[in-house]
Parts: sequence; structure tokens; C-alpha cells
Amino acid sequence: MVATVSMGHGARTRRAATAVALLAVAATASLVAGCTGGRGTVEDGRGQLRTPTESGGGSQSGAAAGSVLAVKIDNARTARPQTGLNSADIVYAEQVEGGMSRLMALYATKLPKAVGPVRSARESDLELLRQFEQPTLAFSGAQGKLMPLINNAPLVVQTPGKVSGAYYRGTDRSAPHNLFLRPDRLLSAAPGTDALTTGFHYGTAPSGGQPETSRTVRYPSASFTFTWSADRSRWLVSMDGTPTVTSDGKRVAPATVVVQYVKVRESAFYDFLGNNTPYTETVGSGKAEVLRDGRAYDVNWSRPEAAEGTEFTTSGGTPVNFAKGQVWVVFAKAS
Repeated sequence: MVATVSMGHGARTRRAATAVALLAVAATASLVAGCTGGRGTVEDGRGQLRTPTESGGGSQSGAAAGSVLAVKIDNARTARPQTGLNSADIVYAEQVEGGMSRLMALYATKLPKAVGPVRSARESDLELLRQFEQPTLAFSGAQGKLMPLINNAPLVVQTPGKVSGAYYRGTDRSAPHNLFLRPDRLLSAAPGTDALTTGFHYGTAPSGGQPETSRTVRYPSASFTFTWSADRSRWLVSMDGTPTVTSDGKRVAPATVVVQYVKVRESAFYDFLGNNTPYTETVGSGKAEVLRDGRAYDVNWSRPEAAEGTEFTTSGGTPVNFAKGQVWVVFAKAS
């Protein structure tokens, strides 16, 4: 299943990587090597949640000081509108089972009152989150054989039942699309920009690029469209052909959008229906497009190691600045 990108004008550049030291997890590596694809789940299709076994070396209580909060957010049509999405500093979009999409929102500069609907984690999340120091991962559960890897990863695991009152069920929709998080029950305060060790650069727009008014990224069963609004100086998000608004009626509108071409392969895991879970590789290098200020820039991306952030650079190796504000990173399958 290939993600395709509809584009007007494109631009692609290259990028070196900024290192941010993190814990290495030998236990996780050994579990990956020995894992087989089972189908036991912690969260089933009816939204029934079971607290996973708390084993291994991962932190199980209390967020690390200054740690970023990552929340897995449901993106099925029945889960919309989402709550708290506009407060995120970074939103990652990835392909999941059946060609659908799921979001992971990162919070560092502001904690909204609520976030959700919260859904389950994927194996790819562990690699993506290695760039942060002891991040807090909020999620509803995971495939049964994946939980040992999550519990041994260098992050703070926060599933329902771990912190009193952190999660609650909404009444305006049915399970499993009605689980919400109160972030202030996990973090006493927003950790600040220093927690965003992504390697991103912000500042004056690079030279070059091409005028761009709209860009669509398509998965087999989902799509993202970003339309430039000169009045708002933002990219207006639409998902599956419908304008994206939050539960308070506000349009989702990031300042910068990155379409990052990556390797997407099968993992050893399956959902409760037996569909294989795609694994999105975010370590390595490749091509990308950066959309900002109504223009598109072809860039290169590079992340040599999991404990490093991702650098986006021009063909000459100059870091590409993002516009100040929210960033969306959409992972698309490289051809």
C-alpha cells in the first residue's frame, strides 16, 4: 500500500543531523529480534481496555522533569473533531492498518485542558520518540506482544489506570473513540521548548522554492490536504476531504508542513482483525518537501541514529528554517 502525494510544484533538499543524547535500550533491541507477530491486544475494537503488565526497564510512574508529552490521537472519521490538537507544537501523521492514518501530537510549550480521543501505540512510535529525553507517552494500550518493547523503552508509559483521573470517557460518541486525557494529571507544567529535541530550525525562510497553494498526501484509505491561507499565513488542514476543526470549532492550521518520504514496511505485529501494522522508518535519510509561507521547498532529510533529531537541509547542506508555530510532519512512503 503506497502513499501518494499530489503536488503542484515541489522542492527537495538535504539535511545533517543534530545529536541529542538519550538512553540506549539493549533490552528493547533483543526483544525486537526475538518477537513474532501475535494478535493479542490490550485495546480491542470495542474499546475495552486492560492495563498492560508493568515489566521491564521503562519508567512507569511520574513524568521526567522537562520531558515532552506525546499523545497518540485517534484519526478515524468517527473520532472527529479532535480535542486539544491546536495546542500541539508538532503533529506527526503516519499510516496504520488498512491504509488508515493516526496522529501523534507533541506538547512542550502549552498543555491544553484535554486531548483526544486517545488511541493505541505502534512499534514505529518507539523509534520516533528516541529523539527526546525520557518523553511521556500517553496512549490507550497496544498489541499484546508490543507492550514489552514499550515497557522497556526509554520513556514514561502512561496508560489508563496509572494516574487517577488522567483519563476519562466522553459521552458524545461511542467507544473506542471517546477516551480523553487531562495532560495536567501527567505533567505539572509544560516543559518548554528545550524539550523539543527534534533538530528542527526556525527562522527566516530559505531562498528559492516554488509558489504552492495546496498539497495533498494520500494513503490507501486516508488523505491529508494542506491549503495555504494568505490571510492567516497558515496551512489549513483537511482530512479525507473535510476541513479539520477541533471540538471548540477552531480550524487546524499549522505554520509549516513537512512531507517526509520514508521507508514503510511490514512489522511483526497485527491488529485484532489480523491486519499487519506498517512500520514507518524515521532513522536514515531521504527526500522531503517543506511547505511554509505559501511556498514549497525540495529538501533532504537525515537522521543517522535514533537518539538524534532530524535535519532538513538544502542541496548545499544548509539547514532549512521552519516558520514559527505548529509543525505537521506527514510520513509518506518513498517510491
